[in-house]
Order: sequence, then C-alpha cells, then structure tokens
Amino acid sequence: MKKILAISASLLLMAGAMSAQELANFNFGGRGVPAPSPQIQNDSVTFRLRAEYATEVRISGSWMANPYGAGEMMRRNANNVWEYKCPLPSPEIYTYNFIVDGTAVNDPQNILVQRDGTRFLNMLIVPGERTENYGEANQRGTVRYMWYDSPSLGLNRRMVVYTPYGYENNPKAKYPVLYLLHGGGGDEEAWTSMGRAAQILDNLIEKGLAKPMIVVMPNGNAGQQAAATLNVATKQVSEQNAYVNSLVKEIIPFIEKNFRAIPKADSRAIAGLSMGGGHTLSATALYPGTFGYICPLSIGSQRSEQLDAQLQGIKKAGYKLYWFGCGKEDFLWQSAQQLDAALTANGLEHTFFVSDGGHVWANWRLYLNTFAQLLFK
Repeated sequence: MKKILAISASLLLMAGAMSAQELANFNFGGRGVPAPSPQIQNDSVTFRLRAEYATEVRISGSWMANPYGAGEMMRRNANNVWEYKCPLPSPEIYTYNFIVDGTAVNDPQNILVQRDGTRFLNMLIVPGERTENYGEANQRGTVRYMWYDSPSLGLNRRMVVYTPYGYENNPKAKYPVLYLLHGGGGDEEAWTSMGRAAQILDNLIEKGLAKPMIVVMPNGNAGQQAAATLNVATKQVSEQNAYVNSLVKEIIPFIEKNFRAIPKADSRAIAGLSMGGGHTLSATALYPGTFGYICPLSIGSQRSEQLDAQLQGIKKAGYKLYWFGCGKEDFLWQSAQQLDAALTANGLEHTFFVSDGGHVWANWRLYLNTFAQLLFK
C-alpha cells in the first residue's frame, strides 16, 4: 500500500513538473524572466515582447490615429526585450498585436484575447467609468451554445443564449428576451467576444439597472451553420430576408419552447449593429407587432414611400420603445439621420442616441450598456 502511495505521489510530482515546464516554455521560451505586458502604470502603458532574433518589431493598436497603418516602432532593451510606452488611452477596450519582421503575432504575456471573424487580437482594457460594466460581475449568468434545426434554411444551426444569474435556481420565473444581432463579418459569438454582452448584462442586472432577461445571439449569416472556427460546411442562400424570416418563424418559437421566455411582444426586444441593424429594420417592418422594443444600431435608411409605409405599420401595431444610436463619424451617419427624420415625419416617438466615433465596437458596447437599462420597464 505504501509503495502504491509513493508511486502515486511521484506521478503527481512529475505531472506538476511537466506542466510547469510546459508553461515556462510557452511563456518565456525557457529563457530569462517574463516581460510583463501590457503594464499600466499611472497615466502610461508599456508593451513588451521578448524576441531575441527579431530585427524590427512594431505594435499596431486600435487607439492609434491610424490603427490600420504600419504601427509604431518598438525599441530593444539590454535584455533583448522589445518595448513600447505610450500615454494611457481613455477608458475603453482596445485591441492590438505586434508585427515582428513583417509578421503579425499576439502578445504571449496577455491572456485577454477577442476574436474578430478569423482574427484573434489581444485586448487592453483601460479601467474607468466607461468600462466599469465590461469586467466580471459578482453574480454571473450562463452563456450556452445551442443548436437548432432551421427547416426554412435547410440547416442545423448554432446560436448563443445568455440566461441571467439565478435562472437555474428559480424554475417558476419567466423572463423577457432580447434578440441581439451581430454585424457583417461577425457570427453568433461576436457579441460575447467583442461586445462583452454577458459582462454588461451581468453588471447591469446585479446593480438593479436592468431587468433580468434572456439574450439570444443568433448567427445572422443565413448560409452558415455556425462560426467559421467550427469548420462546418456552408451553403449559398440567395432568398431575400431568409434569415429574418427564420428569426421570427423558427428562432423565436425555439426559444419560447426551450426557455422560460414570456411569449408576448412587450417581452421581446430586437437590436442589432450594422448588418444586424438592417435585420432589425427588416424584421420589424415585415413582422410589426412582434417586438415591443426596437433598437437598430449604426444603421439608417433612405427616405422613401416604402419606408413611410413600413413605419406606419410599426406605429399601428404598437411598440414600447424605439431607440437607435449612431456615431457622428460613422460612414452611415447620413442614412441614420434620414431614419431619424422618417421616424419623426411619421409620428413615431423615438430616441436618437448620438455618440462620437464611427463604426466600431467601442460604440456598440456603449449602446448596449445604455439601451439595456431601458428594456422591459
């Protein structure tokens, strides 16, 4: 018995040593000491990368004036660590990567990563009032990956569903639902990866600023079964409004059957950014009276008789809230202004939330953090 215990203890020690060695090799290449990155100190932030054999290292960050340019040069210190120090940007979530001799690489010392389509980028979260709801709350909900059949699209598809803290422990409680739609190039994970949707809802609900709600985040690419990272087959879907029809006729019934969702218009909200904003406009125009809360983001529409007729249909069917937001530097700013004018001309009470900045996640996180506090009240 003692021999068995001794062997078991030895195996555990070996496993621990192997794990520690693997981490050491991964983080530091088995050489030297770690180079902490990013490191926030008072009003500055320093990025570091150990790259002994590199001849040139740059950093490209979304806080820079030209985030899509060549980036800024880093300097090699005496320990063969490349460094870049800059003033701390204003509170927000930023993305960055290093460019080592022309090749983009991530920061091996930063475990915070988000996925934007097929790109994985490191995150720099600058603390402050703007970002206070982007971190983890004390009471956290559950994020599920759900598969459902879509007969209209001929696919078995995946969506992400958030349920609030306490959902599992109170089987009699029913909840309103927000259908939250992503933009072009995104998928069902966009709002949880880049939008921090779960963290925002967790914090707002914990603080009593938002009603506990279910949040459904489908894949808005009609020919996709799921995010490209799952490497599943896709198909061509050319039918106009195929996804919008599936959303209303298939996704909503699936959610109301499989979750404790309140099956009433006043307990349904729809919001989406960019392409998802277009889906929001289409869903509410084609199916007026389905959603009591309507929140298109960073989108607009040209004035037309068709738009007027659609808005009149929404007005006649009734709604509780029409809220939309757009940045003044957004390339869709002009069309957003036209949508505002059309809503006013057709007598639809609404809120036009105007922010700085353009077509970026910094705005979409802000919008969710703002309009979520107004839903289902």
